[in-house]
Amino acid sequence: MPLYTKAPDIDALVARYLAMTGTKDKTAAVREVFAAQIAALSARESLESRVTRIQRRAALAGILPDGNDDKAFMDEIWGEE
Repeated sequence: MPLYTKAPDIDALVARYLAMTGTKDKTAAVREVFAAQIAALSARESLESRVTRIQRRAALAGILPDGNDDKAFMDEIWGEE
């Protein structure tokens, strides 16, 4: 399905991008912007990777899971016994 929009703010953004980059073709501009955004999002570190990295740093600092569940403690603090 082709992309089509009548939104004036989108047209203004595309026009501004064209002026700033010297790009002449709206289709090329939209292609460039989406390709760059997809590349940037793809390059981001995944949540799993970030959590693993943080857990590794915590373990190196001596902070290890003790196997205890803090739910009862947290419930008591919030008055949800």
